[in-house]
Amino acid sequence: MNSEFVQVDQVRFGYRERLVLDGVSLRFPRGRVTAVIGGSGSGKTTILRLIGGQLRPLEGRVTVDGQDVHALDREALYALRRRMGMLYQFGALFTDLSVFENVAFPMREHTELDESMIRDLVLLKLNAVGLRGVAHYRTAQLSGGMARRVALARAIALDAPLIMYDEPFAGLDPISLMTIAHLIRSLTDSLQLASVLISHDIQYVFGIADHVYLLASGRIVAEGSPDQMRASEDPNVRQFLEGDIDGPVAFHYATNRSLEQELGLRP
Repeated sequence: MNSEFVQVDQVRFGYRERLVLDGVSLRFPRGRVTAVIGGSGSGKTTILRLIGGQLRPLEGRVTVDGQDVHALDREALYALRRRMGMLYQFGALFTDLSVFENVAFPMREHTELDESMIRDLVLLKLNAVGLRGVAHYRTAQLSGGMARRVALARAIALDAPLIMYDEPFAGLDPISLMTIAHLIRSLTDSLQLASVLISHDIQYVFGIADHVYLLASGRIVAEGSPDQMRASEDPNVRQFLEGDIDGPVAFHYATNRSLEQELGLRP
């Protein structure tokens, strides 16, 4: 299965005078890990929020499974969101709930399953991430890597065909990082998920991604397989992969003279 489950077409988005995305187009097929990389503030997480309908584009269109996200009414949008899973940066678990209760939460909120079925499904999801044995733990008892795996179990709790990962490797030790990377790849393959991966960690992104987009200055400046990106001589790609200060992405953020005058920062 390789249908384009999510399509972002010529999307422009910005805040006041700051344009974050300028005519961005991306495709996220099922059965693939598709990564979006780029510098901090380049608009990567904004893309996730546009897909989820939290933000509305100034121009362009976002479709998920053929539905125009921003043409849906409130009820239809909420129904569509139940087909999306999200792994937040640092997990974002409910600290006052146990591991079991965290994974059960979306099932109780969005289904009418009885408790015996929820119990079986929660243990199944925890088993998929190797943590069935800690179902009774409080979140404070979990290591960073374990918490991220519990958050992944929660993200797949409703069998959503689309899973979005916002910096899933941040703050993890090498073993936990490798474990999360392996889980993203194996769950994508076994469940035929459309996996959208936002990350700065080039080594692990290139180890599991099928396709990579590089975002800079509000545009997709390069794309391709990890091997194609490694071999690219594009200055944008080389600067990002090699971490150069000098290159197309400037060190100094552009100055807005009229805004500085308005704020009294310029005579």
